[in-house]
Amino acid sequence: MNAELPKASIIIPCKTISKYTKECIEKCKKLEYPNLEILVLPDYYDGNADKFGENVHIIPTGKASPGRKRNIGTMQSSGKILAFIDDDAYPRFDWIKNAVKYLNEQKIAAVGGPGITPPEDNEMQKVSGYIYASFLMGNLRKRYKNVKPRESDDIHSCNFVAKRDVIEKVKWNEEYWPGEDTLMCLGIKNLGFKMLEAPSVVVYHHRRPLFRSHLRQVFQFGLHRGFFFKKFPENSRKLIYALPSLLVAGMIAFISSVILALDNWLFSMLSTLIGIVILLYLIVAFIAALEQTRKPKLLFLTWVGIILTHNTYGVGFLKGIIQRDIRKWRIK
Repeated sequence: MNAELPKASIIIPCKTISKYTKECIEKCKKLEYPNLEILVLPDYYDGNADKFGENVHIIPTGKASPGRKRNIGTMQSSGKILAFIDDDAYPRFDWIKNAVKYLNEQKIAAVGGPGITPPEDNEMQKVSGYIYASFLMGNLRKRYKNVKPRESDDIHSCNFVAKRDVIEKVKWNEEYWPGEDTLMCLGIKNLGFKMLEAPSVVVYHHRRPLFRSHLRQVFQFGLHRGFFFKKFPENSRKLIYALPSLLVAGMIAFISSVILALDNWLFSMLSTLIGIVILLYLIVAFIAALEQTRKPKLLFLTWVGIILTHNTYGVGFLKGIIQRDIRKWRIK
């Protein structure tokens, strides 16, 4: 049975080998998959690589984008299956085994799945997870919660298992981050292959705690999605990605109409109508928060967090739309 399993290479890009990275390595070593190697790619490393075990390879890259680290990991690896995971995540025991079942189909090139909030995360991290998993996050919700298997055109790099030959053809984008996973998926799609998101292909992904770290990450998501909405329409120009920016526009319109309503009955009617829509949104946001938790403190934080997440993402999206370029890393 073991001889029939293709060798898998787990590739973990990171800046430093942190406590989360060490946790990821140890969980990967305990996977129910006998034929694998683990490649860890920090910027620098001056420790003892032997302490991680013979199948763990530490490959210092210098300062490099996550996409470049994944390309280096691909070149240095020997597996027919490449499994990419973030260093602040760790896999469930059957991660690779379940992914390989789907990759046995010829037309499926890559498979991903949910990045579930770990049970050991603190309350503010769990609230961040509640926000991402709420039904008001649209398709994004499927990245943070178990759902039915579905074909996808945008698998996140935190949980990305693929056939080596396809990754070598497309290569990870080394200039954009985040967003390099969106471009990888676009390349796979253009080759004519399918991608799946499956509920059994599970990793646990530590959340950024509310509010500052969470919202900073959300803004970056919005910025890149807005820019990609304009530049890469094949898998990024979807109405659902633009909806939070409409909320921001609605908030601005409401404030403006309230000010103008002081001297104009038409603007008074307009402000009333927009106000009703916003009130309905606040009620729906509360219901979405209630679906995630019933604890009063966490319920309130989740409700406020959903509203701030939408508005922060929307502002980032609008900025991305008007930006000429947002490449953080430039190939010299």
